[in-house]
Amino acid sequence: MDEKTEELRDIFIDVTDESTVTEQQEETHGSLSSEAEVEERLVAVVGEMRERYDFGTTLSDDELVFVVRGYYAGDSDAEIARELGDTSLGKTVSRARIDLHLLRDSDTDAPFDLDALRERLDSGASAAECADHLDVSASTVRRYRRVIETQREKRTVNDRFTDEFENVLRDRELSDRMTEDIQNDGLDDATEGMETNVSF
Repeated sequence: MDEKTEELRDIFIDVTDESTVTEQQEETHGSLSSEAEVEERLVAVVGEMRERYDFGTTLSDDELVFVVRGYYAGDSDAEIARELGDTSLGKTVSRARIDLHLLRDSDTDAPFDLDALRERLDSGASAAECADHLDVSASTVRRYRRVIETQREKRTVNDRFTDEFENVLRDRELSDRMTEDIQNDGLDDATEGMETNVSF
């Protein structure tokens, strides 16, 4: 323990009559979501989605959880791929993200009218027929067909899975904020009204 920490500890003990500074923090921390619990909950949601839907990804559930975290952290698909250790995984991450119902605005930025593709697909047209009608490649049609299918899946379950991802991560963020606030408030309460002449 350095000199500054010792001085703050002594102030805290003098004011609160507590023999230890960390006792209350340890109790509070135990009541909040741990990182392991967050990971477990995210893996459970991913596993449920994999059972329900036809995932086209080769990524493992743990890697898919990493994609979820990266998406909500604001990372691009390329950044997530780099963090996964392989920059060539950009398209894989993109497909996995869409499988997970995590759509970006750019996913619907098609070089044609998506409603036109939606209508053709609803009429039973193949990817090749749609590509010929829209004057784009079949691979482009397959990409946007997956986006359309994901939009429908999301509507069918009322965005249930994205809501679950957000709730888990929001709970963790709230827990982190609460822990930080409690720690700060505890020290503020301990030193409130005191005049200190401590030179750091």
